[in-house]
Order: sequence, then structure tokens, then C-alpha cells
Amino acid sequence: MTGLAAEDTPIRDVSDVEVFARRCFDGTIGDRVGAELEFLVFDRAAPGHEVPSARVTDALPPLPGGSRVTFEPGGQLELSGPAGPLPEAVARLAADVNLTREALRRAGLVLAGVGLDPVRPARRQLRLPRYEAMAEFFGAPYGSLMMCSTASVQVNLDLGDNPSARWHRAHLLGPVLVAAFANSPLLDGLPCGWMSGRQAVWRCLDPTRTAPVPTAEDPAAAWAEYLLDARLMLVREGAGHCRPVRDGSTFRDWMASPVRPPTLADLAYHATTIFPPVRPRGWLEIRYLDAQHPSSWPVCVAVTHALIMDDRAADTALDAAEPCAGLWPEAARCGLTEARLRKAADTCFRAALGALPRLGVPAGLVREVDGFADRHVTAGRSPAADLLDLAHEPRRPLSAWLTEEEPV
Repeated sequence: MTGLAAEDTPIRDVSDVEVFARRCFDGTIGDRVGAELEFLVFDRAAPGHEVPSARVTDALPPLPGGSRVTFEPGGQLELSGPAGPLPEAVARLAADVNLTREALRRAGLVLAGVGLDPVRPARRQLRLPRYEAMAEFFGAPYGSLMMCSTASVQVNLDLGDNPSARWHRAHLLGPVLVAAFANSPLLDGLPCGWMSGRQAVWRCLDPTRTAPVPTAEDPAAAWAEYLLDARLMLVREGAGHCRPVRDGSTFRDWMASPVRPPTLADLAYHATTIFPPVRPRGWLEIRYLDAQHPSSWPVCVAVTHALIMDDRAADTALDAAEPCAGLWPEAARCGLTEARLRKAADTCFRAALGALPRLGVPAGLVREVDGFADRHVTAGRSPAADLLDLAHEPRRPLSAWLTEEEPV
């Protein structure tokens, strides 16, 4: 999935922004998927201590699946797998995750698939100019938590020959999938009041860049308006410096300023500082899913792919999800304990299970999806419920879970 080129050409007017926004919906006509997995890394001997990213890097071998290794500002490890057909993409990334888990185990470390660090305070490791400006813009506590303590599963999907349909599906299914995969109920070792505490953190940031893009008949036009009305986070200056913008001005305001007009490169960079639940970049970024256990994330990717890419599954899922449209806060706070979301999730998972064989998914992964549905969806227990049980179990401390290899 290739990115969008940008030029150092001054933007003349709003029409240039509209052209850029439409280019964000121009992608390959295909059905590929790519996943970006973020994990928290813990020291087995001292789960409450920070793990320097250099220690993780030193432990990692070359990854045969071709995944790209990067780190988030707090040292969260990210593995970005190559895009491809669903079975191939999952298999290649799974091989890299398994090799990473084993290498870190030998180094006394463990990958934890959870959306919000349940025990450690937010501490930033990376000091790049972009992150310095971002930290100043968002401030504490929520900016620090977002940058340093959260982790997600990001699913990237081809736009296909009908980008508007896939864009619409990704948004309408959002609350249902947030609830089904909610996996971040703890902060500082205690329940935070949300099944997806990660989503709660994002809700407390700048809504001009984190709220869903408003639904519209023309998604590209809506995206253009969103880009224009999002507040500026930073402006790149010479020698790699980034200047944070704290006066509340938007990109539209910058265009009207007598100071240096923004360029197409500035607009493209501005778009990388915008974090709605679904973002178009020549493909669709599904950004609203909590990190999952290292052995469970394929379920998340497979279900999301099936419900958005398979037309038959999508028709069934959208009918079920319609009553839940807009229930983003309820999904984050309640997960599958909310009756409407639980009912919709049950239908959506059954639709996904019907679609996966059509998509060439091997029987083993289909069984994993079925098992997840039985354990969590049918029971009305988001993965977060297991962590909440641990928080109330004095004989089995949370630190024990942080050093385990398998899900609770």
C-alpha cells in the first residue's frame, strides 16, 4: 500500500485541499489487508519497570515475514506486516509475532496485548521533534497517556472499486467492533471505568482531530472539510525543527494568514497529525481497535476484514449494526455488556464466520474466530472483562498476567 506524494507547491485555495482529499480515496482496486500491531513490553522480573526500546531492539532477530519494526513514543513495539490477501498477510505477520515473542522471552521480556498500560505511569522514551511538539500540544495527562501508554491493532484495507461503501462500512461497524475487542479496562492497577480505557483517552484529546469524520454522501468532501477545520498541531521549520501551534488556529486559518502560505507538503504532513477512527490514505486505516493478546490479534484482523470487504457479510453486519450507529462512547465504556452492541456483535461474528471460508481463510483461523465468539461475544464479555476479573483476584496479582504467555 503506497503513500501519497506531496509537493512543495503553495496551496492556492480550498480546491487544492479538495483535490488532495480525493487523492486519499484513490487506491488500488483490490482486497488486500495489512495490519500494524502495537504491543506493550514488560520485564518479566520487574513488570512495573520501564523497558528501554534499545533492549528490545537488541533482542530482536531478522523477521522472515517482512514486518517493519518501529517504536511508539513510550517504547511500545509496533510490527507492521506486508499487505496481501488475508490468509497470506495473517500468516506472515503471525510468523514474525511468534518469533518476536520467543526472542523477547529469551531476553527476559514479554509482549502484552492490552490497549492501555495497566500498571506503569506514562513515560516518553522518544524525543524526536515531532513528538516534542505533540507532547506540548496535547499536554498531560491524556496526551502523555495516548503517546506512551496506549496500544492498538490497526487494520489497513484496500479501498476497492467502491471506496465510499467500504468507508461507510468501517464507520457504521466501528462501535460494534470497539465493544467486541475492548481490552483496556485498567489504569494504575485499578479499573478506570471503561472497558476500552484507550478509547476514553482518545476522547479526551482534541476532538477536531480525533472525532469520527462526519458521514456524508461524498466522503472525500467530508474529509476535505475535516482537514480544513482540524486545529494545527505543529508547523515544520528548518533543520528538522517542529513548532507547536497552541493558539487554536486551524488549517483553514493558516490558508487565510498573510504569513507563509501552506504548501501541499504541509497539508500532507498535517494529515498525518489527524487521528480519526477511520482515516483515508490511499487505503483505509481502521484505527479504533484495542491491542489484543499476541495469540488473539488474527481474530481481530480477520473479522474486520471480512465484515468490510465481503459484500454478503457486510450486508448482514450493517443491518445488525444500524441500531448502534453513533454508540462510540457506550461501546468504549460498556463493551459487550451493552445489550444492543452485544446483539449486533453476535450477528456480525456469525456473518464473518460465514465469509471467512469464502475468503480462503484456513480452518485453524476460522476455529479461532469461532472460539473468540463463544468466549466473548456470546457470553457478553469483552476481553476487558478477563482483566477486570484479575484486578479483583487477590490470589493472582495482575503482575502474574503481565508475565504469562497465554491469554487468561
